[in-house]
Amino acid sequence: MEEIEKKRAKYKFSGETALVTGAAGGIGRAVARAFAKQGASVVIADIDLPGAAETMRSIEMFGGRAAVVRADVTSDSDVRDLIDFVVDRFGKLDFSCNNAGVESGLIPLVELPRDRWDRTLGINLTGIYQCLKYELRQMLKQGSGAIVNIASVAGVVGTSHMASYVASKHGVVGLTKTAAIEVAKTGIRVNAVAPGVVDAGLTRAVPRDFVDTMLVSQPMGRMADADEIAAAVLWLCSDEASFVQGHTLVADGGATIM
Repeated sequence: MEEIEKKRAKYKFSGETALVTGAAGGIGRAVARAFAKQGASVVIADIDLPGAAETMRSIEMFGGRAAVVRADVTSDSDVRDLIDFVVDRFGKLDFSCNNAGVESGLIPLVELPRDRWDRTLGINLTGIYQCLKYELRQMLKQGSGAIVNIASVAGVVGTSHMASYVASKHGVVGLTKTAAIEVAKTGIRVNAVAPGVVDAGLTRAVPRDFVDTMLVSQPMGRMADADEIAAAVLWLCSDEASFVQGHTLVADGGATIM
């Protein structure tokens, strides 16, 4: 995606601090790198420390500034300590991208085990609730900040055999709207990005024939690059999106217009 990189917008993030969860790879890594390239200091949070360290190394290679924290987004204490680390290390929290998530596998609803349901909702939805709670507490103290939650095209449409994933991502969309309403007059913005099929991260854990079936109904006929999703996140955090609140930006190559 060299051509996309050349066209990338330039934002004034120098001196700002960004937190990205689930940044050991995929969309999270792309978002962390994008923030760093725009001058922000980045905190990379994940349970996968080797992957997170690789993200940090890739940022440091082009002169960016980053730190790694092991954090389980389903743990209240982990998330609380994560936000404390960000503030202690960099003094403030300007941007957050709540990206940590898991895929649920393909299984009919009538056969879906409760433990798989609980795990998917616990990470994809409860994890974002945990992050929002502590991120917003800090941003309310500051009187500023921007948060982007990573939802999914599965958060705006139904998908067969993915009940727990679809439910979790619909929940992210609703949670985003609620948080945005609560802080709308405080100088804080909360939005979401709903990616379609992305050539990274969770998509690579889904059977290829399922991905190919999804691409058949995708007008652009290809998967997104993770950097394209990162660009949407950065725009929502930037002053260019200063009047955008509670919105879910669908980046799906046109799949949901069919």
